[in-house]
Amino acid sequence: MTHRISRRARVLAAGLGAGVIVPFAAAAAPAAAATAPQVSCTSSKTGLAAKLQNDITTALKGRAGTVAVGLYDRSTKTTCTLRSSTAYDSASVVKATVLATLLWDAKKHNRYLTTREQSLATAMITKSDNNATSTLWKQLGVTKVKGFLTAAGMTQTKPGANNYWGLTQITVRDEQKLLALLTAKNSVLSDNSRAYELKLMGKVISSQRWGTPAGAPSSVAVHVKNGWLSRATHGWRVHSIGTFNGAGHDYMITVLTQDNSTMQYGVNTIQAVAKAIHKDLVPTPSTTSASVLRYVPTSNPQEAIPAVPSAG
Repeated sequence: MTHRISRRARVLAAGLGAGVIVPFAAAAAPAAAATAPQVSCTSSKTGLAAKLQNDITTALKGRAGTVAVGLYDRSTKTTCTLRSSTAYDSASVVKATVLATLLWDAKKHNRYLTTREQSLATAMITKSDNNATSTLWKQLGVTKVKGFLTAAGMTQTKPGANNYWGLTQITVRDEQKLLALLTAKNSVLSDNSRAYELKLMGKVISSQRWGTPAGAPSSVAVHVKNGWLSRATHGWRVHSIGTFNGAGHDYMITVLTQDNSTMQYGVNTIQAVAKAIHKDLVPTPSTTSASVLRYVPTSNPQEAIPAVPSAG
């Protein structure tokens, strides 16, 4: 009898155990699936990671669309990421990669850019000229573009097919790698090449200087390249990459977005994130608030829309 009771007790305990475990497992799966990616930040500066994480999250609160964010500040070893490996159609942001490829290829052949190439590069970056981009894209060819991407470690970037460079697939991770190459000595791009591309990104026409520069203090140098594109699926893609140097900081920001209802909606989302980042990295001294001027982007943002297949 004792043996039978203890056996029943064991069976009952097993049954209760199963009854307790199964509901928790069933409940956990939907919860995990429904959880959206969260902003993740790290920093060597006490309190900065938590502040950035909170403020970027607040900037995105209630915003529709799919947003990916990347931040790296060398001076404080600060990194923030959100959806860093999610792929987006590049639109005109890829033009920074096209120029980097041209400069990388010229370095390989130990030559300077020709006058014609300089003219095309200037139009491509400062005015986002699509014809200039197409000319350089065809001159380089996809093989050279892929060669640069491999050298740069940009393994998640996939060049657009059939000369549709605006449909190149990009990620925050890879765009941040590109910006890191442009802003520090490396074996992929020469110092002259890096300075040349940053100079052009610093001379983008005013109607295209929106996005990541929003809220940047006047004490930092701004270099930017933006892009936007509307397609049948995922609505408006609106992107901005930028590097910022000064006020004791050396940082780069990438914000990629899609599923925006309008172009302006995407711009507003990017600029809300950018303002939060700039304010946290280079805060305004409470006693001299008037001395730190913040960059106010154009109220009429413009950008060249690259060609896409008629079905797209």
